[in-house]
Amino acid sequence: MKDMVESWDALRKGTEDVGFFLDLLKGEGESDSSGTELAQDLNGLEEKCRELELRSMLNGEHDRSSAIMLIHAGAGGTEACDWVAMLLRMYRRWAEERGYGTEILDMTPGEEAGFRSVTMAVKGDYAHGYLRAEGGVHRLVRISPFDAAKRRHTSFASVDVVPEVGDEAEVEIKDEEIRIDTFRAHGAGGQHVNKTDSAVRITHLPTNIVVQCQNERSQYKNRVTAMRVLTSRLAEHYRRIKEEEMAKQRGEKQDIAWGSQIRSYVFQPYQMVKDHRTKHETGNVPAVMDGEIQPFIEAFLKMAKS
Repeated sequence: MKDMVESWDALRKGTEDVGFFLDLLKGEGESDSSGTELAQDLNGLEEKCRELELRSMLNGEHDRSSAIMLIHAGAGGTEACDWVAMLLRMYRRWAEERGYGTEILDMTPGEEAGFRSVTMAVKGDYAHGYLRAEGGVHRLVRISPFDAAKRRHTSFASVDVVPEVGDEAEVEIKDEEIRIDTFRAHGAGGQHVNKTDSAVRITHLPTNIVVQCQNERSQYKNRVTAMRVLTSRLAEHYRRIKEEEMAKQRGEKQDIAWGSQIRSYVFQPYQMVKDHRTKHETGNVPAVMDGEIQPFIEAFLKMAKS
């Protein structure tokens, strides 16, 4: 709360300072250089105001938490695996631009290219509040670089975003409710990954939620990471069940975002990225794939708030 209040106070002071200098310019006669500098200050204040206004919408129970993203390849074979790699790069660029840290928790490579699935933590305040806008199915249309005939392909990848919960999470995981399997890791990592059963897969039997981790050489570290992801996914699972039950009691009809196509990325025959929920779209596909997804996130948050 202190951070939020201090941010608004700083914005108010900046606005007062600009007003003071504007009065001085009016009295002394406006110069080009002074006017340009003042316009830059105003643009900066406007951007800060927009950011704080957006952040004020992030008032959900876990909006301020770090996030865990799970990206899975859908229909499309090698194309879909490559699409997962492209989405991973997009989200990492977005996180880097906004000062968030990222950590790959698990990564299953595709047979020819890309990844069948990736689990990534995005660390920082409000990471989950922003990234929950990305949950759903993402559709790619392009001429496949893996098709010798240069035909146009459609690929799908699903993105799920859950808040990373700490020790305070009210999720009890009993030993008899989980099955832990170990296996040899695969992919990059040298000879070690192929010689020891360091990879860990944990199945939560009551919900059939499965998580795995194979990034670390230590089986113990992989198990700790897998339990961390499982705890966060279970907390989100039970939260969604509770929301659905409350909606039924109120007689509300809800749209199920997970499993639905939320956004299309068209590379050919024209270039466009369009969000099917908010109708926000842009023709600057390279910028979006380079991490400029904030306008889509903002449009979703404003729609959800209205």
